[in-house]
Amino acid sequence: MHKEIRSDKPGKCPKCGGMDLIEIEESNSKEENMNHQDDEPSHNSLYTCPMDPDVIKDRPGKCPKCGMDLAPLIKSENSQHAGHKGHKSMEEDFKRRFFVTLPLVLIVMFLSPNIQKWLGISIDFLSRDILIFILGTFIFFFGGLPFFKAAKGEIRTKSFGMMTLVALAISVGYVFSVAATFLFPGESLYWEISTLISVFLLGHWLEMRAVRGTTGALAELARLIPQTAHLIKGKEIVEIETEKLAKGDRVLVKPGEKIPVDGIVISGESSVNESMLTGESAPIVKNQGDKVIGGTINGDGSLTVEVAKIGKETAISQIMELIRQAQESKPSVQKLADRGAFILTLTAISVGIATFVFWLFLIPQGAIFAATLAVSSIVVACPHALGLAIPTVTTITSTLAARNGILIKDMKGLEVLRKVNYVVFDKTGTLTKGEFGVNDILVSKNSKLRPEEILKLAAAIEAHSQHPIAKGIVDEAKKKNLKLPEIKNFKSFPGKGAEGIVSDKYILVGNRILLNELKLEEDVFEKNIDMGVSTGVYVAVDKKVEGLILLSDILREESKEVIQKLQQMQIKTAMLTGDRGNVASEVGKQLKIDTVFAEVLPEDKVNKIKELQKKGSIVAMVGDGVNDAPSLTQAHVGIAIGAGTDVAVESAEIVLVKNDPKDVVKAISLSRKTNNKMIQNLLWATGYNVFAIPTAAGVFYPSFNILLRPEWAAILMSMSSIIVVFNALLLRRAKL
Repeated sequence: MHKEIRSDKPGKCPKCGGMDLIEIEESNSKEENMNHQDDEPSHNSLYTCPMDPDVIKDRPGKCPKCGMDLAPLIKSENSQHAGHKGHKSMEEDFKRRFFVTLPLVLIVMFLSPNIQKWLGISIDFLSRDILIFILGTFIFFFGGLPFFKAAKGEIRTKSFGMMTLVALAISVGYVFSVAATFLFPGESLYWEISTLISVFLLGHWLEMRAVRGTTGALAELARLIPQTAHLIKGKEIVEIETEKLAKGDRVLVKPGEKIPVDGIVISGESSVNESMLTGESAPIVKNQGDKVIGGTINGDGSLTVEVAKIGKETAISQIMELIRQAQESKPSVQKLADRGAFILTLTAISVGIATFVFWLFLIPQGAIFAATLAVSSIVVACPHALGLAIPTVTTITSTLAARNGILIKDMKGLEVLRKVNYVVFDKTGTLTKGEFGVNDILVSKNSKLRPEEILKLAAAIEAHSQHPIAKGIVDEAKKKNLKLPEIKNFKSFPGKGAEGIVSDKYILVGNRILLNELKLEEDVFEKNIDMGVSTGVYVAVDKKVEGLILLSDILREESKEVIQKLQQMQIKTAMLTGDRGNVASEVGKQLKIDTVFAEVLPEDKVNKIKELQKKGSIVAMVGDGVNDAPSLTQAHVGIAIGAGTDVAVESAEIVLVKNDPKDVVKAISLSRKTNNKMIQNLLWATGYNVFAIPTAAGVFYPSFNILLRPEWAAILMSMSSIIVVFNALLLRRAKL
């Protein structure tokens, strides 16, 4: 009776009067238990409002906008929420209600006196008005039910919007018609209200079909993960549900299959298509020790993969979470649209009341005429198009970006990106490959050490460092099969070098800045050294400079193209590097970069960003998201590059999966295209109302005899929403 009572021994329940405790069957694994906990949703547990697709949450609950129950965005056969209605079922519900009520609407129309007068026919019998009332009542309650439910939620959350207006319009018409049937003689509005409901049902059915296309890409990401995997158990291969895999499990991936999880290749060789996550079209060769991403497609070889990440840790789950966060975050233009929609709702109600009063009392045209125009005014001003104008674009943008290896964490960042006029690149690993190779080893004129000995001492120290230059020195020592001695008292000087004790000798490895700080003599070589684009690492033994190792970082082939394209977009570029001035200047000259910041220590990078900002520049910083965290945060837009499968980079608004600077240009292009779509949608949504509301209120009736009946107002309103959605859908074809 009380599930919260737990005991490791049989006995009586202390709460309910002594009922016997029963044994609980344990799950096979911790991961299986996690899959059934409400507070740990699986990777496909995303929930959305059936009436408002831009609302996406990671837990069930109520829509914050309209108060309706959230439904699963992606349904799983094994999900405990699988029975709930999603967008597809809501779409089907509108479709069903439309076709059920359509024949009744036609009957009501043919029985209405005005329609008969227009058609020149006469169908009359004793209980005609009662039959029209019965049919109209059924259409009102059955066809209008979804709108009443949504309106109730809007009223409860004080987020008055489209559904409130729709419910108000059809309710006013229905109450007026009932009164005209039973309380005072006169023409009713049954056929107008019936056709209005029918058009609304049709409009919402078509609109939800269109809107479903904007959220479909997020669902597609979840569907990338196959339902089952081939688990290797000893000498057997067992078919298992993917969500039941645990870390350390080994799975067999056959040729042509999707890789079920993020993991490491244990054996086998194959090419893997990762385009759905990185945007890279060429298959990537995978061998033993390489990482693979769940949802990517294996080529023509078999792979044995050890599970490294499960659940929310996987790349797809992280990407879906970033997309969800991006869709929840709102650009500033969205706030303008939300405010406009709220004002438009109040305007619609005010105009509706004013229209009724005007045509009933000021220029009397009768209650039927006044009520008809009042209903038309309320209906035509429904702010649904304005409400959809921005969310449909941002939803498509985030999913389109993800398909191109661009992950948007905050839509405000993407909005600012279009205004950027200065892009600052961290040099190492961004504009360059970040892989240093040894060009030469110089020995000082008084040294008795050979080049190999200098390399060995330097490599012994640098083996304890993670810096790319250190790695280049260690790799060179490995190529020469040098055995590295053990060191003691290792100490690192960030951005300068490192020191330690090797064979009872004090070894210092570092750049000129470190030598100057320690007041060591550097001019100890036979001739002046022209390093060009090489980076020099000095090696000192017992505070005496013995040699100089020259290394160079290879420029990426695409870097020059990226700088050129940014300059064509009227965007200036800057480079941050710890390299000395002449090296940095040479790289800047080769790439034609506008501004070069050289000999910049990691802690000073943020000051260079501030320096540009003080001059009035809108700055985007491109870095690796770890060493560059402060400068990424300081910049107007932080872009973390080369995140790979570790996509949850906290310090950036935009994350680039690949280590490819060309994606920076893509992100800026996407930002500009997104902004254009938002402006187009806002102009349409607001411009439509400028003409539609006065027409519906009867402004043009006295001079031009132009009226807008409720059903035509509903068609116009629905069409405006559908146009906004389809305009947003065109963004999916955009070439970045």
